[in-house]
Amino acid sequence: MVIRFTGSGRDARGMMDIPAQSAKDIPLNKVDLTAPKVHFEAFSGQRLAAYDGQVQNDGSIAGRFTQGGYTGAFALKRAAAQAAATAAPVPYKQEEVTVKNGAASLAGTLTLPPAGGPFPAVVLISGSGPQNRDEEVFGFQPFRLIADHFTRNGIAVLRMDDRGVGGSTGDVENVTSEDFAGDIAAAVAVLKGRPDINPQQIGLLGHSEGGIIAPMVADRSSDVAFVILMAGPGLSGGQIVVQQLADILKAQGQPQAAIDQAVAQQKQVVQAIATGEGWDAVKTLLRAQAQAQIAALPAEQRTALGDEQDAVEKTVQAQVDMLNSPWYKFFITYDPAPALSKVKVPVLALFGGKDVQVAAAPNEQAIKAALAQGGNTRVTSKVYPDANHLFQPATTGGIDEYAKLKTFVPGLLDDMVGWIKGTVKG
Repeated sequence: MVIRFTGSGRDARGMMDIPAQSAKDIPLNKVDLTAPKVHFEAFSGQRLAAYDGQVQNDGSIAGRFTQGGYTGAFALKRAAAQAAATAAPVPYKQEEVTVKNGAASLAGTLTLPPAGGPFPAVVLISGSGPQNRDEEVFGFQPFRLIADHFTRNGIAVLRMDDRGVGGSTGDVENVTSEDFAGDIAAAVAVLKGRPDINPQQIGLLGHSEGGIIAPMVADRSSDVAFVILMAGPGLSGGQIVVQQLADILKAQGQPQAAIDQAVAQQKQVVQAIATGEGWDAVKTLLRAQAQAQIAALPAEQRTALGDEQDAVEKTVQAQVDMLNSPWYKFFITYDPAPALSKVKVPVLALFGGKDVQVAAAPNEQAIKAALAQGGNTRVTSKVYPDANHLFQPATTGGIDEYAKLKTFVPGLLDDMVGWIKGTVKG
């Protein structure tokens, strides 16, 4: 983790990055740097993580943290100060924009071509989990690259921090993709009211979960002119996570017997979420997994846990709570086909042939079938054979490759620009 503190005492503030979880600029709560004590919290509700530590003689901070039933030790060492990177000048305008949706306030960047207008525009919709406006994953910034290329080619782009990330606020514990669709609809309304945006040429680009949200908004709003789906799900979330697990384990080189066992267990969990039945069996499964994980910990960490059985039960309950959270339950049970069948505007659906998170073949087929069922004939789809879930040129497609790759597959950006220009002209 990377923690950035500013100020001191109870007026201190802080931000946290968790690169392993692709999370950046997470605001810290209840920060108190009253030396030598240090206290700070991240997230809220079921995800609340609380850290209590003390400054050591060498300037490091050590202490304990608790989250979701886990108790463990943490240690932070001071990193060398890094000079702020100077952004290279760009040949277009950049404007900070705030989008309001009820109590949520979303901070974003609107990039505008330098002259002319009104311009066609695209709202970018991120995938699941806390994402900043660049949808940064292990240092790769897909939305920044997309916004830059689109805007250089005459297309305005609005990209926003997700709720609870960067400059954005709003409930993140009791919301679902439906609520995020409301955020995007509000963004479309903001663009529609600007004189430098063509109100008849506002489109949506959704990546991963964003590919579920975009059709929701397009179904409900007559202000959406076109939709681009990048690795968008065409199957239900339950089907997605089962296939996802199998593909990830295969990319890791796991034996088929282990994959089959893991898939069977995943199906058991999905069934319990969908029906509300079978939770005793799921808890037994989770309990065995937690016991195995604790048994594999170093002796010092096992001692820090205290009563191991109590730690197991807290871990199981925290996992059950997460599986029953509003967002996850909605995702598992949601079928995107009905919303897709109601989308009447042009759709471009793009997939990665080596995507282990949203498999190309079954999801492309499902999306095309749903759109055809609704009578939408203005549909273009393409699979990039070597692309992973982030549309990087991959070898296995495994998640472990994400941090090593920093570019899109050749042709992706130009394909999208060409399709948008042809669509808005039509």
